[in-house]
Amino acid sequence: MSSLAEEKVRAREQWGQDPCGAEYDRAHELGTREFFDNVERHRYTEYAAWMPRVMGFDKFRGARLLEIGCGMGTDLLQFARGGACCTGIDLTPRSVEITRHRFRLYDADGTFMISDGEHLPFRDESFDVVYSNGVLHHTPDTAGAIREVHRVLRPGGTAKVMLYHRNSLNYWFEIVLRRGVLGAEFLRGRSAEEIMSRVIEFSDHDARPLVKVYSRKEARELFSLFKNVKVDVEQLTRAELRFVSPLVSESVLDRLRKRIGWNVIVTAVK
Repeated sequence: MSSLAEEKVRAREQWGQDPCGAEYDRAHELGTREFFDNVERHRYTEYAAWMPRVMGFDKFRGARLLEIGCGMGTDLLQFARGGACCTGIDLTPRSVEITRHRFRLYDADGTFMISDGEHLPFRDESFDVVYSNGVLHHTPDTAGAIREVHRVLRPGGTAKVMLYHRNSLNYWFEIVLRRGVLGAEFLRGRSAEEIMSRVIEFSDHDARPLVKVYSRKEARELFSLFKNVKVDVEQLTRAELRFVSPLVSESVLDRLRKRIGWNVIVTAVK
């Protein structure tokens, strides 16, 4: 770990100091059952109610499942509750510690280790499922990480990976228009990637991790080694629609979410 690329060091600093999702419960101490329950409730009811259905937390009973970038273990715990045999890795030691503690707290079984998603410490064909949500767009060699996903999956195994969506409302309105053009960030010489590094991930410590975005086509191309590739788009909240939100019905919001949402979700079969 001492020879990590600068981008990986920044990412590890980011989530070592500000665990992903922890900002959604300031009322309880991190590591308590109350804290974890509130983070989970916010994630699957307020922020992304589509996740349990699209990610299929209860669809992999008995499967050997690896999560790359387990964070605080929120999603991994759902897979464990669904009956999967879970392994979680993360580049950030604190994330591994939190996930291990969380599984113990809820009497769930799992294996956890510090590891780099670009160099997985597992033999070929070790897993039935590899899952990664919002992680691989932060690593320098995303394509290499996905080749590793392919390597450790058994034939017929499933990869389910979320990346940020280039053709999203968040990217074009918040990053390009509001901050880049109207906020004059582009005039200051900052690229869209530099703006995202400063604002996309919550931080109290200015860690500025690498952030990349992908179109549907680009995401599909990343998974060219796989036999069957499905690409979905999700994640758009009413708050992002701002002043036009009252004019948008639930059915229209649902259609917009699937076209200009912030998440590209790739489901690929080896």
